[in-house]
Amino acid sequence: MDGKKQIYLAGPLFSQAERDFNVLLRDKLVEMGFSVFLPQEDGKDTKSGRMEERQKNIFDNDVRGIDGSDIVLAVLDGGSDVDSGTAWEMGYAYAKRIPVLGLKTDFRTFGDEGVVNLMMEMAVEALERDIDSILKVLESYL
Repeated sequence: MDGKKQIYLAGPLFSQAERDFNVLLRDKLVEMGFSVFLPQEDGKDTKSGRMEERQKNIFDNDVRGIDGSDIVLAVLDGGSDVDSGTAWEMGYAYAKRIPVLGLKTDFRTFGDEGVVNLMMEMAVEALERDIDSILKVLESYL
């Protein structure tokens, strides 16, 4: 290990826009001095991999990625509700007592009940609405 704190970057990764946003965010985290596990690259998540491995390899790699991380940063964009895979990753990290931070840049909310589903909102140590704000929060974890 290089001594850097590792962040597991959870979030939707199914459109080009989502993958591009994840890479942009990963690059900013690396610039800050973090090591980042990015499932779309480090989780070996490919269409052929899904067919060949029946998704077990992807799941196992991502679980190991969370287990080896100091922090989970969850991108909660995608509407008023959270991507189901991201929700699972958050819950797993929360159960393992790994700090979970949330980033929701999407202006749609869960209405009067909150920014996102209350189970997600209560599981995060911080919930920020833009990249600069979440980076400021992360400075305290360096």
